[in-house]
Amino acid sequence: MKTRFEFQPDYAIHPGETLAETLEELGMSQAELAQRTGRPLKTINEIVQGKAAITADTALQLERATGVPASFWNNAQRNYEAALAQQSEYKELECQLEWFRQFPIKPLVEFGWLQKANDEIEQMRHLLTFFGVAGVSEWENLWRKPQAAFKKSFAFESSQLAVAAWLRQGERLAHNTETNRFDKSLFVKALQKIRGLTISDPEVSVPEVRRLCAEAGTAVVFVPEVTGARAYGATRWLSHDKAILQLSLRGKTDYFLWFTFFHEAAHILKHGRKDVFIEVPSGSIDKEIEQKEKQADSFAANFLIPASSFRKFRASGPFTNARIRRFADAVGIAPGIVVGRLQHEGLIKFNEHNDLKRRLRFDSP
Repeated sequence: MKTRFEFQPDYAIHPGETLAETLEELGMSQAELAQRTGRPLKTINEIVQGKAAITADTALQLERATGVPASFWNNAQRNYEAALAQQSEYKELECQLEWFRQFPIKPLVEFGWLQKANDEIEQMRHLLTFFGVAGVSEWENLWRKPQAAFKKSFAFESSQLAVAAWLRQGERLAHNTETNRFDKSLFVKALQKIRGLTISDPEVSVPEVRRLCAEAGTAVVFVPEVTGARAYGATRWLSHDKAILQLSLRGKTDYFLWFTFFHEAAHILKHGRKDVFIEVPSGSIDKEIEQKEKQADSFAANFLIPASSFRKFRASGPFTNARIRRFADAVGIAPGIVVGRLQHEGLIKFNEHNDLKRRLRFDSP
């Protein structure tokens, strides 16, 4: 098998050099070329010396005078300018390698989000393309400046760069997810149907969740956790009519999946479209966001297990596997969700009844 390498020289050849060689082959002086093209001799000389560009008009005149197609001269000038731009970009990116090296590049490549490159500069170009930005300063304006909405969501014990990569992949998937315009009443109806899907296998429930939410104007995307991100889920709006509900499967059980899903759904129903919510262990650093997180927690807990039913259940202990299963069947949810709720409220230990939880994973990156 042949391996193909792309050669990228670190220099740029001005088309004036080629013009000089062409004149030598034709035995034509610069003065004669000036006469034949109607261009000033000074202009011809500046082109040959690499001080002036070959314009589209000049290319046509050169074609008539030398027999070399205008397309050749236009391409030569375009390639020269592109090479200059690449050299300038390369020098600029070299100064930003410290920024680039903070990213968890290896998992992004392994997940297939980034194309693998042979050197850091080319890998940085792929990273900027992944984020859809022209350069590092543009990335900073979108993701790290104080006005970035998602910065309020938590204290960044997590890696901000890893979180940004995780969020960006969610955006990319959501852009490719067809949805109707957001309809709040349809979304509420979808949530009621989805609650009943918690007892189904993920192979059945996940596609149905995506379908129901898409019909209501919400793109549900599953994005593997990026090293350092530590995010369970996130909610934001891609446009006025399209919400993103993003899940990572961090926690790896059905309890975390469904609690996080309904928690994020609460943000879509109850909170502003300019807000960005990210669920991570470190918690919010913004009091208003923190209050909204508590509201979402309460919504998720009570939507999954009605408050009145849970009060009766917890008051009549003890919590055995059989009793947990009977209660879960009675309220129509997976028993792992009941176990998670009991553990969260300190009614049982975190190592108790975990056999009732369903373990979840991504089949592939």
